[in-house]
This record gives sequence, C-alpha cells and structure tokens, in this order.
Amino acid sequence: MRLFRFLYLLVAVSMMGAAHASAAAPPYRVAVLYWSMNIPGQVAMRAGLEAEAERINRDVRAAGGRGIALEAQVAGDGAEGVERQIAQMYAAVKSRPDVIIVQPTDNAALAEPLRAANRAGIPVVAYDQYISGGRLAAYVTSDNRQAGYLGGEYLAALFPGISPLRLVIVEYPLVSSTVERLNGFLDALRDYKVPYVVLKTYEAVEPVAGRKAGEAILRDFPERGSVDAVFTVNDGGGLAVVEVLARAGRDEIAVATIDGDPASVDNIRRQRLTRIDAAQFCGPLGAEALKAAYAVARGESVPKRLLVPVFPVTAETLASYPGWLGPIPGAFRKPWRANQPMWDHRPQTTR
Repeated sequence: MRLFRFLYLLVAVSMMGAAHASAAAPPYRVAVLYWSMNIPGQVAMRAGLEAEAERINRDVRAAGGRGIALEAQVAGDGAEGVERQIAQMYAAVKSRPDVIIVQPTDNAALAEPLRAANRAGIPVVAYDQYISGGRLAAYVTSDNRQAGYLGGEYLAALFPGISPLRLVIVEYPLVSSTVERLNGFLDALRDYKVPYVVLKTYEAVEPVAGRKAGEAILRDFPERGSVDAVFTVNDGGGLAVVEVLARAGRDEIAVATIDGDPASVDNIRRQRLTRIDAAQFCGPLGAEALKAAYAVARGESVPKRLLVPVFPVTAETLASYPGWLGPIPGAFRKPWRANQPMWDHRPQTTR
C-alpha cells in the first residue's frame, strides 16, 4: 500500500512538473521585417499578420502551448530602405530567432542575407515579394499575375476594336510582385488580341514617385485624347498618378490598377478615371504568412508557395467586394467578356 501511494505521488509530481514546464515554455521568437508603412496595402498586411499572432496566442494560452513573440522592424522606402533591410536581416540572423518573416524591399538584394539564414539553420518565410537566391521555407503572396491579367482583360472589353490601344505604363521592376503584375497585364492583351503601343513607361510604387510620374505624363502627353489608358502596378504610386491626372481634367483616360486601396475603390465608385482595381486581400495575406511561420517553427509541413486570389473591383462588382480584410467571397461570373467567365476564388498552393 505504501509503495502504491509512493508511486502515485511520484507520477502526480511528475505530471505537475511537466505541466508547469509546458506552461513556462517560452514563445517562439519570430523576427518580422516589414517593408514600408507608407503603402496602405502593406499596412493592412501587417495588421492581418499581427492579428493572427494575437489569435494564436489567445488559443495557446487556453491550451497551455507555446505562443509567438514578434520582433518587428520596418525598412522604409527607396534605396535607403533596401540597405536598411539588408542590415536588419543580417542582425536578425545573428539574434537566432526560431523563424524570420520578411516582406522584401528588393528581390535580389536579400539573396545573401537569406543564404546566411540558411547556413545558420533559421527558416525564412517571405510574403508579398520573393527573394531570388537562397532557400525559403515558404512564400505567401497575392496572385499577382492574376491581378495584372484581370486589368488587361477588362481593358480589352472596354476598348473593343481599337487599333492600337495607346498605353502608358507605371511600373516598378525591382520586386517580383510588380513584375508579375505587368507580365499578366500584357499577357491578357496578347490573349485577347488587342493591338497596343506603349507610349512611355514611368517608375513609381509610392506616393512621391507616383506624383512625379503623373506630372511627367501631363508634360509628355498634354493633349486630350493622346492616351487611351494607363496601367499602374499598385495603388501606392497609382493613386497619386490618378490624382494628378484628375486635377488636370484628363478624365478621358481609363486607368487599370492593383491593390484595392479604399481611395482607389472610391475613384471607381465616383467614375474618376479608375475603371478596374484588382484588389488584394491584404489582411488574409498577412495572416497566411504568420500561419506558415508558426507551422514552420513547430516543425510542420507547409506549402512552398501560396497564392491568395485577387478581386476585380469594377463599377459592376463593387457591391460584392468585401474590402482588404476579406473574407474572400465565392466564385462569380464576370460581367464583361472573358475567355474564363468565372472569377477563381481558390488559393493556389505548391508543395
């Protein structure tokens, strides 16, 4: 009897110790390197990411598991931001977190810091943009080719029979998302057999550069009717382009853009130049990046690539668009001529 009681107490004490150790287990350290807080879509992605971290921490507190401790830094815009993020990533590797989440400012510039993380055995999850070099544990982004393609498809329906379509393009060739958007846009014009001429290209991805691009368009093409359409690779720069053109009375120009900034959606509602905005689901995108990082930290398998769909916001679809924070709606039939008449709402994954 005494032996039984002793064994019972020993097991009980052991279980209590294990429970205490579990409760006291430190959270996973997650270094998060954001790009910009001047681009509203990226701010919304951060909000989605951090809200998901809070949700996970609430759940694990109730279950007694390991939560997440975010260690966040912001790189900033322009060349200075690229250099700052390189230093931030090297510093993150040196601090040896359980996982690094990064929203790259430049596809190529972070290749060597990523390799440094690989050598240190620290998994890296990239979101929004890719890193050209090294190994990523996971990559989460919007379906950027789909975003550009929807813009080209809509302009093809808007300008039937025009030859050629006179285009101005506002691009940003330094990150994967904007390159994929432009490629998708031009692919759509090709698939729909729309003859076009690119009158000129400008570079902008944030408001200051966007305003300069808009002013340059007015200088280079001062006559009404000299430009049919403008394609901008994001609302960060594109909204400023639209503002400059609208103030100059150039409402004959049709603008196709990407991101789903509420101000851009309002321009569609007011019929103010912008005809289509392929909107990201920024909150869900940030949340998916955090989910992937948490799974990686726990040693779980995750898709190597996850593409979050984008929503074509137009005058015809405004009522169905839920906004940046989602939820992602179901499939619907596009109310314009399209080779693929149904909008595809399913995330695409690659293992």
